[in-house]
Amino acid sequence: MQFRKFLLLAVLCAYSIFTLAQSPGSIRGKVINSSGAPVGAATVMLQQGTGTMTDEQGLFLFKAVPSGYYQITVSAVGFKTQQKELTVSAGNQAEVHFTVKDAAVNMETVTVTGRSAVKETNRQAFNVTAVDAKKLYNTTLDLAGALDRVSGIRVRESGGVGSNFNLSLNGFSGNHVRYFIDGIPMDNFGSSFQINNIPINIADRLEVYKGVVPIWLGSDALGGAINIITGDRYRNYVDASYSYGSFNTHRSVINAAATTKSGFTVQLNAFQNFSDNDYKVKVDAADINTGAYTPGAYLRRFHDQYHNETLIANIGVVDKSYADKLLFGITLGKNYKEIQTGARMVSVFGAWHRRGDIVMPTLKYKKVDLLKGLDVTINANYNLGSETNIDTMNVRYDWFGNSKPNGSNGERARSLYKYKNNNGIATTMLNYRMDGRQSIALSNVFTTFNRKGADPLNPGTDDLPAKTQKNVLGLGYSYDIKDKWSTSVFGKYIYQNNSTGTNGSAATTNKLGYGIATAYFLTPNLQIKSSYELTNRMPEAQEIFGDIENQEGNPSLKPEQSNNVNLGLSYAFAINPSNKFQVNANAIYRQATNFIYNRLNNNQSKLVADNRDGVRTVGGDGEIRYSYKQWLNIGATATYQYLQNLQKYEPGYSGVSPVYKDQMPNIPYFFGNADASVSLRNVGARGNNLNIGYNLLYVHAFYLYWPSRGGDKLDIPQQISHDINLVYSVKNGRYNIGIEGRNIADALLYDNFSLQKPGRGFYLNLRYFINKTTNN
Repeated sequence: MQFRKFLLLAVLCAYSIFTLAQSPGSIRGKVINSSGAPVGAATVMLQQGTGTMTDEQGLFLFKAVPSGYYQITVSAVGFKTQQKELTVSAGNQAEVHFTVKDAAVNMETVTVTGRSAVKETNRQAFNVTAVDAKKLYNTTLDLAGALDRVSGIRVRESGGVGSNFNLSLNGFSGNHVRYFIDGIPMDNFGSSFQINNIPINIADRLEVYKGVVPIWLGSDALGGAINIITGDRYRNYVDASYSYGSFNTHRSVINAAATTKSGFTVQLNAFQNFSDNDYKVKVDAADINTGAYTPGAYLRRFHDQYHNETLIANIGVVDKSYADKLLFGITLGKNYKEIQTGARMVSVFGAWHRRGDIVMPTLKYKKVDLLKGLDVTINANYNLGSETNIDTMNVRYDWFGNSKPNGSNGERARSLYKYKNNNGIATTMLNYRMDGRQSIALSNVFTTFNRKGADPLNPGTDDLPAKTQKNVLGLGYSYDIKDKWSTSVFGKYIYQNNSTGTNGSAATTNKLGYGIATAYFLTPNLQIKSSYELTNRMPEAQEIFGDIENQEGNPSLKPEQSNNVNLGLSYAFAINPSNKFQVNANAIYRQATNFIYNRLNNNQSKLVADNRDGVRTVGGDGEIRYSYKQWLNIGATATYQYLQNLQKYEPGYSGVSPVYKDQMPNIPYFFGNADASVSLRNVGARGNNLNIGYNLLYVHAFYLYWPSRGGDKLDIPQQISHDINLVYSVKNGRYNIGIEGRNIADALLYDNFSLQKPGRGFYLNLRYFINKTTNN
């Protein structure tokens, strides 16, 4: 008997050694309830000591699972425990799905320990806010519209769909803030792929880093970063939507993926935006032929059509022993934009327009535990796309649409300039986990820009040198005691080389920065956090060379530097199981030197980037949310920021500047949002849900010019906008019908001086979603 036991044990040991020697596989699955709804925060146990939690979609994944036979157990509060068996083969992915039944037990108090990716992100040491994009999938919002509802953020657009935008984050704006998709910088994506033309459906969540930016993003951001997480929740799915609304606005989105059990995958994202943007604006207009002047005329925009089409395709493998993800892809897109006005609405155009395209091959690689404890991420892309500035009509227009000959100078500056920015990015991220609490990270981001173009109408300006190369090298160390205390310290070394001017002169600059971020949980639901960073930002190519449209270049710009300090608090509490609250508050301090900001040029026709010796920012933002059971959610955000000019002496002015210690102009300093939503379940039939929502946007009045200029400072008026939406979802979200009303009070809205945004608009959105796992 003892010999048989010994023999059996030997066989089992040999089998275990053999299976462990094979390339591992993986296990993916989903947990739903008896009505087909996903079960989040369920505990999934693979073997003793190996477990995970389902996300909000009920999905779970085990990676690097040795070949063999397994029993999987699923348990969740309020449901009966369920167990299944399966076999994992080397290099393949096994799928298993659970339908759990309600448990017949009564409990007065329930504590659920599972947290979604959004909640986990918000618990980082950094001052970060994560937005669950999935909750906005049945709207017509783009990424910029979703971000505009986050505390500390103000997205300023110059018009309707496809217009230029400027995102402000805790006082920093424009290129002070960096954008990423899955950690990949968007610096070179071109005009066809920007956050105000990317639909919200492409994202799983949005991560907003305020002030200090983590080392793994590898950026020279001065004041924050936006990271768009696309995720890979679904391996076999189709998510398609179409919307139509005011001003002849059409939006279409298709997201799909197909993945075999062996890990071969094809992913597709495609979207399209079109709008005539022919909304009415209030302007002071003069007839170009008669000279008749009409103050405060309500006239329709007549030359502001915009459309873009983008396709993102990836093919590769997932969940392999050598790669969790290895994808080769291509991003293709084009856009067309008519230009109605200049930097102010006193300039009006009727033929000037712009075209652009994007042709960008991509590589994405990621592997956790490539070597024991070593995670590797590599990304690379190169944009071969082009842009064309078309101003060939020698006429001048008025707001009534009339025109007359204008010599030979075009509408602004006669041009048919076609150019390529020839920009590429390569990123590498290495993270080594020394033990369960300590890790070291090394990141490197290299970017290149080389604008080349030709203008047959102005041959003397062809191919002036416009080159820049930049490298950001970062090193960081993290120590983390989960749900108790975490700290990260890091350093960044930035190198940049620019070639500008008719003689192609080159200038090299390098800067060193560093920082620390720490967080501590006073209780499991009360977190305090603080961070400090000495950060540097090099001038961007468009600031140095201009954008050929409304941005004038400034080759003499200096790098800017800032000391950023953040203090934050997050507290979640419940009066009882039905009434829950979440409070977040952040205080900020920024001391920047050689601060880069945009001002109007001398003839006020374009914006130009310029330096100020110093700018100090103090302020704070906060958010409070309340939920009642599963059907009522109410929230509000508020942001205050005071930016003070510290440049004591102005060029060409003797003595102390009259605007020394003045508030910085043309920057909103007080704004906020409020929202409320009601979710009604099983309306009309089981699995059919009705959601009704409301959103309020408020921006306090602010000055275009320096406040000390008296009556000449000009006022950008207070903004108040009301939006409503209604979404009816059928069969647990497979079919969705949404109706939206934006700016329903038809208020005059100006994000930038005199550049009016659309008035009242209504939109219908139809969405279809199917995921293979929902049928199992």
